[in-house]
Amino acid sequence: MTRAILGRFRSTAFSALQGRSSPSRLEALRSLGFITGGVVAGAIGWSGNPLALPAAMAFPGLWAFSPSRMIAACVSAGYFLAASRGLPQGAANFYASQFVLGIALWFAASLAFVAVHAVLWTSSQGRRRALRYAIAAVAMSIPPLGVVGWAHPITAAGILFPAWGWFGLAAAAILMLAMTTKRWSISAALLACFWAWSAASWTPPNPPEGWVGIDTHFRGSANRYADYTQQLETIALAKTAAVGGANVVVLPESAAGRWTPTVERLWARELTGSGATVIAGAAVIDQDGYDNVMMRISAAKSEILYRERMPVPISMWQPWLAWIGQRSGARAHVFANPVVEIEGVKVAPLICYEQLIVWPVLQSMLHRPDIIVATGNGWWTSSTSILATQEASAQAWASLFGLAIVLAVNR
Repeated sequence: MTRAILGRFRSTAFSALQGRSSPSRLEALRSLGFITGGVVAGAIGWSGNPLALPAAMAFPGLWAFSPSRMIAACVSAGYFLAASRGLPQGAANFYASQFVLGIALWFAASLAFVAVHAVLWTSSQGRRRALRYAIAAVAMSIPPLGVVGWAHPITAAGILFPAWGWFGLAAAAILMLAMTTKRWSISAALLACFWAWSAASWTPPNPPEGWVGIDTHFRGSANRYADYTQQLETIALAKTAAVGGANVVVLPESAAGRWTPTVERLWARELTGSGATVIAGAAVIDQDGYDNVMMRISAAKSEILYRERMPVPISMWQPWLAWIGQRSGARAHVFANPVVEIEGVKVAPLICYEQLIVWPVLQSMLHRPDIIVATGNGWWTSSTSILATQEASAQAWASLFGLAIVLAVNR
């Protein structure tokens, strides 16, 4: 009898413990599933393939339905870190330092994104949750937080709604917000349909007739500019393109190195008789810092065409140095010169980092440009997908607004 009572007690206790632990395990697995989903959305969406960008649109839903604020923060961190996974290796290459510095910069870069999404997460459903996500999305699109607003899901608008322009942007925004509501399944189904249709009919935007973007393969290092030999090689590439029929030749960021009167005379002399207009990246330096620019160069004259609105934070843009009396790095002309004119064509210029964030593109689109000219200097991105991601983003924006695009990158 005693044995039977003890057996019954053990069975009851075991069942009670199992009942208490099972929901706990299920909750842990559920939370892990959300975090894994965030990582997968970031990794696939920002793999460097333009057609993969819509995968990033899963992030709003994963964030919204996270079981707690902590899990929402982990989902945000997983998404952002996966999307920017090339940063540790790129930073190590740029600074010629140990990989640990790159890891530190990688995590530091994610702080704003994670903090905004953690603070704005809510367990409330319906319009309140959608409004919270809308605030987060806008905050990560415009300065000051938009300065580090990489991997924004709205970039996928150009893949889902090619040539829809501002209507396509609005449609993508509505889909994103719907992903945070109880009607997320309808939004996901529509997203899948538009994605499949786009994948079947996708055509990458191309340069307009008479425009040529030239990729180069010059190696580099921090604070190093093009030397005389590299200048001659770059000029030769431009002249060859002109002989081939190009009217406007676009060269990568920093292709013309440090711009000086001597460099200007060299280019003018070498371009004599070519008849081409060259757009080349350069650095214009003074006692306070420098501007990262696009130069318009011809045999007749040279001039600054565009000053970069948002240089890369930390490695280039270092405004804090001025506070301690040191020469600052590249200046940020945040809302200046959103469009420029080249040979009668209205151009939206984007240098490197500007292709990864939202506001420079949308500011330029407000002025109805004819084409996008996107340049970069990616010598430090070897063994990463950073350049491919930049190009995919630029192509998606060009596709959204139905624009031609000229790409020129130093790889």
